[in-house]
Amino acid sequence: MKIERPSQAGSMESNDILIMLHPSNQSIQIQLESKVKKQFGKHIEQAIKETLDEAGVTQVLVVAKDSGALDYTIKSRVLTALSRSMEGPSYE
Repeated sequence: MKIERPSQAGSMESNDILIMLHPSNQSIQIQLESKVKKQFGKHIEQAIKETLDEAGVTQVLVVAKDSGALDYTIKSRVLTALSRSMEGPSYE
C-alpha cells in the first residue's frame, strides 16, 4: 500500500515527534531529525519502519522531527498520520 496524499501528526513539543508522510513511488524512506540521532537514530527509524510494515505501507517518504519521543508515541503518531492520509478529501 502507498499513501495518496500528505499528512502529519504530532508536534515539536518535548517528548513528542512530528511525523510527516508524503506520497512516494519508491520504497519506504525515512528522513530523521533528532538531538539524540547519534544514540537512538536507528532505533527511532526501526520503530517507524516496523509500524509502517505492520500497516502494510510499502511506498512513502517519512520526515520525522523527534524531540525525545518514546516508542509508543512514535507508533501512535505514525498510525495517526497514516489514518489522516486516507481520510476524505484534502483541502490544502
